[in-house]
Amino acid sequence: MFVGIDLGTSALKAVLVDDAQQVVATSTRPLRISTPHPGWSEQAPQDWWAALIQAMDALAADHRGEMAAVTGIGLSGQQHGAVLLDAHGAVLRPCILWNDERAARECVEFERRFPRSRQVCGTIAMPGFTAPKLIWVARHEPDIFRATRHVLLPKAWLRYRLCGEMIEDMSDASGSLWLDVGQRRWCPDALAATGLSPAAMPALVDGTQRAGMLHQDLVGRWGMTARPVIAGSAGDNAAGAVGLGAVRPGSSFLSLGTSGVVWVTTDRFRPHPDGGVHAFCHTVPRTWHQMGVTLSAASSLAWWARMAGLPVADLLAELPPRVDRPSPVMFLPYLSGDRTPHDDPDIRGAFAGLSHDTTRADMTQAVLEGVAFSFRDVVDVMAQAGSDITQADVIGGGSRSLLWVSILSTITGLSLNRLAHGAVDGAFGAARLARIAVTGESVDTVCLPPQREATIHPDPALVEGYRTRLACYRALYPAIRRAFARPPSDHG
Repeated sequence: MFVGIDLGTSALKAVLVDDAQQVVATSTRPLRISTPHPGWSEQAPQDWWAALIQAMDALAADHRGEMAAVTGIGLSGQQHGAVLLDAHGAVLRPCILWNDERAARECVEFERRFPRSRQVCGTIAMPGFTAPKLIWVARHEPDIFRATRHVLLPKAWLRYRLCGEMIEDMSDASGSLWLDVGQRRWCPDALAATGLSPAAMPALVDGTQRAGMLHQDLVGRWGMTARPVIAGSAGDNAAGAVGLGAVRPGSSFLSLGTSGVVWVTTDRFRPHPDGGVHAFCHTVPRTWHQMGVTLSAASSLAWWARMAGLPVADLLAELPPRVDRPSPVMFLPYLSGDRTPHDDPDIRGAFAGLSHDTTRADMTQAVLEGVAFSFRDVVDVMAQAGSDITQADVIGGGSRSLLWVSILSTITGLSLNRLAHGAVDGAFGAARLARIAVTGESVDTVCLPPQREATIHPDPALVEGYRTRLACYRALYPAIRRAFARPPSDHG
């Protein structure tokens, strides 16, 4: 038996997976985000730990036999967060999260101090990444910066609490801007640009390696017969790729979750920072990937549901099973800024084309289409980066809507595979990594693709209409940018 733990932004999830790779049990605990200033996004690491203990306690209470047989634990986690620790390992401040926007000014400073950053780190410096956050802390919270002795990413901090080891995997480390991605090692010049040394960084491993043993007191608490191995594990997107079997060069997927991701596995480091494409290490050995991100995907629909005062399911029920034309309304899903292709933390979303005849259904359809247009932007810039995708698996909460997947397929021009088992996610991928770390099995043996339920192809009757609307969508970005762009946040 193996446990996969996924530290998400809105919840922590733990799953029990048996030797046949079947999910036996799941336990989830919610998490809250703090926004002390506009554009800020923080969480208390202690809340992650409390959620982990509660989730694992629940599994141990309800599935004693299965928990007794656990031999490995894998971790998946939200990337880019900065957990700052003092010399005694105590947390110095709340973690600054991946979707925090405060460090735009510091991104410019980081690239000025480290001019080779884009070629070495595989991406443009963006406020969500970890390194600019440390420059911000040094500038605005100098006492905390001076006390900082170690910086851990979110899931690495959970590992530290589980086993006492400071260890990070290659995929999560890539998103820090401190990794020499091609060489798969910490980059002293990148660290020096943020006033840190390699001594502040955890040890590096591949996600399939052994990277700690569970503390004995937790072994007893959860009724485990033997002391489980903790795998090197993975950042959330890489763990999702492992769960999907996207471990071989050319395999790809789209994640229609809180944020949106387009992923392609590659056999080498292929940086193409222009347009906001990330070239990072995969969590499996000698493998990399290219990735583009749209920051507000399913979260755009969740926002619209709050504004409309209805559950998402009720809004979707107002739409037909298949749309016969584009919505007369347009929606720009820049609620948290944009990463790929614009690298613009200050842009904001908008509805356009409203009239007295506009219906709520028109606006809901526009949200689905706007998110799909943002995916089309990502797919196009990925093609410029050398990853020309024609089909992909689609995962994430939004993939449960057949209508949304159909719209996404038509707008992006991709054939999209819906999966038979929607539970394939970061926690499941983490459990797979735990199995490999324990058994030594090959990645190809364990990381098989899931069963595909159906393949959705672009709707020929809508292709031309959406091509016209895509041009309108792209014309709106510079207009909105000029009209509503705000200066970067500079709160102290």
